[in-house]
Parts: sequence; C-alpha cells; structure tokens
Amino acid sequence: MITFSSVRPALLLLLLATIWSSSFGFIKVGVETIPPMTLAAVRIILAALLLYGVARFKGMAIPKDKQFWWLAFLMGIFGNGLPFTLIGWGEQTIDSGLAAILMSVMPLATILLLHVFSSDERLTPAKLFGMVVGFCGVVVLVGPEALKGLGGDAVRQIAVASGALCYAIATTIAKNVPRLHPAVSGTAVMTMGGIQMTVLSLFFDQPWLLSPSLMSSFSAVYLGLFPTAVATLIYFHLIKERGATFIAFNNYLIPGLGVLWGVLFLSEHVSVQEIFALGLILTGIGIANIRKRTTS
Repeated sequence: MITFSSVRPALLLLLLATIWSSSFGFIKVGVETIPPMTLAAVRIILAALLLYGVARFKGMAIPKDKQFWWLAFLMGIFGNGLPFTLIGWGEQTIDSGLAAILMSVMPLATILLLHVFSSDERLTPAKLFGMVVGFCGVVVLVGPEALKGLGGDAVRQIAVASGALCYAIATTIAKNVPRLHPAVSGTAVMTMGGIQMTVLSLFFDQPWLLSPSLMSSFSAVYLGLFPTAVATLIYFHLIKERGATFIAFNNYLIPGLGVLWGVLFLSEHVSVQEIFALGLILTGIGIANIRKRTTS
C-alpha cells in the first residue's frame, strides 16, 4: 500500500531538483555583472548565515569536533565552491542540452564511488540498470543531436563534467558526516565553503571594484536563500533518510524540470519525445530503488 511516508522521499527529491534546476537562469543573470567566484562566495555566505540562524533558533550547538570540520571543509570545496564556479564558467558557451548530458555524470560517478568507498550502498544489478535507463532518458530528452557538440569546446565541457564529478565526490563524503540536524551540518559546510570562496574572490576578482546591477544582486540573494540554503536542508535530510545513491538521481530530474520551466514560463510545447524521456528517467529511479522500498 502506497502511503505518504513512502512517497515523501520521492517528493522531497523532486522538490530538491526543482529548486536546483531554477538556479541556472539566476546564475546567468548573476554573472552578467558579478564574476563566478564572487557570486559563489556571496550565495554560500548568505546560506551559511540563514542555516546558522535556523540552528540557533532551534537551540542546537555546532560541534567542535575536528573530524566533523574536516569533512565540512571537504564538502565546502567539492559540494559548493568548485562546482558552482566550474559549471557557471562552462555554461557560458556550451549548449544547455549538452550540459545536461554532461551533468548526468554525477549519478553514474556517485554509484561507482559509493561501491568503492561505502559498505552499505554497494553496486547491484538493479542500481546499474536503473542508472543506465535514467541516463538514456536524459539523452532522449535533449535529443541525440546535442551529442554532436561533444569536443567542440573541450575545456568548457570538461569544466561542466568536472563540476558534476565534484557533486558526486561531495555526496560520497556526506555519508561520513555525523547524522546531525541538516541546519547544523549545513552551517558547517557553508561556513567552510564561504571562507574558501571569499579568499579566492578577494584574490582574483577584487570585489570592491565591482558594480553589480540590481538584477545580478537579486539573483545572488535568491541563489543564496533557495538553491543553496533551503536545498542544503533537504539534501542532508535525504542523505540521512535514503542515502547518497537516491540523492544522485536529482541530476536526472533536472533536465526534465527544465522542460517544465519552458512550458510554464515560455509557452513551449511538450513533445511525445519529452514525455517518453521523462518516463524513462522516472522508471530508472524506480528500478534502482526497488530493494530499498521493499525493505523500508
């Protein structure tokens, strides 16, 4: 019997992907007058302040354990600073459909990393088959013609793929973070990420010389509050509840949500191809998580 508690993780994953998929448009507006490193620093610092406020409101203390802060330091690099900068820089020139395929490296890389470094999320035939089905759905969604651009701007494409790999590494690291409230874990990760990106921004961008536009400033605030802070709360909750492999599937959902944004805000037409692709993506997610649902 299907209950709300059984579908709640899937709904949260969909919400997470929705929030993250909304960030790309705001990033494009933001980098018009704010360099990628400085934009990353601003959004991470805003997220750190919001998450710290949530933790304090709930009366929760931030741990002082060195191991905890070392993991937060690593997640600050691989889960925020590096991918924010790499993906933003790469998408300045390459096609969005091709970027979607490159971002699909994340679920595949995550499941392989977890197989090597985790004892409770081993690679199974169902997971592997589900990943392949989901990836095929992404290819169908953006169209095989998008693959023709591979190699056309290799450095930018490698940057996007590297950003996706960074997310996979961060998700693998997150399994070792103590199971604390998401606001506590998020505060530590964003604090470390904010320090890292602030240093880089001051050194490379000299932000005191910038004159950001109102729209770029608004985009930075939105990115800090929603795709960074709110998404972090959902992210750590799902890591604790369903594991890293489940989280990785959000990168299969994001291309499909891109289609939805187009329908809602650009009056674009939904084709049979797109509906079929979304079906493949959701089927892949279901296949890869069959065992978890039946044993929970």
